[in-house]
Amino acid sequence: MKIQLKQVEGNTYVGKGESNHWVTVDASLNSGGADGGTRPMELLLIALAGCTAMDIESILKKKRAGMTNLELEVSGEKQEEYPKRFTDIHITYIIHGDVKQADAEQAVQLSREKYCSVSGSLNANVTHEIRIVG
Repeated sequence: MKIQLKQVEGNTYVGKGESNHWVTVDASLNSGGADGGTRPMELLLIALAGCTAMDIESILKKKRAGMTNLELEVSGEKQEEYPKRFTDIHITYIIHGDVKQADAEQAVQLSREKYCSVSGSLNANVTHEIRIVG
């Protein structure tokens, strides 16, 4: 896999991968950026959420579990010293529909242990909780 990153101005960049979709990345005004795009560490959490959400949707669909919608809330704690990496990440899965807790837990476990390449690439303690909204 390859990506391309181009400087727009200062700390504002645009990048695209093999899917050919551009994403704007920028730093905050306090960090010398123009505040014109998503921060790289935010993108990392978004990538994790997107990866595991796609797994959950696919697994529960195959199980015919009755999911009608899926939302994720992800929070990350970073270490104080550089490189200020994420040490702890917490994912809240909000699953709408008539889904059994056991099916949801199994889907999360499969995503985490087998399918989600973003999660597998992280060196952080990742925890989760599941809320089923009927």
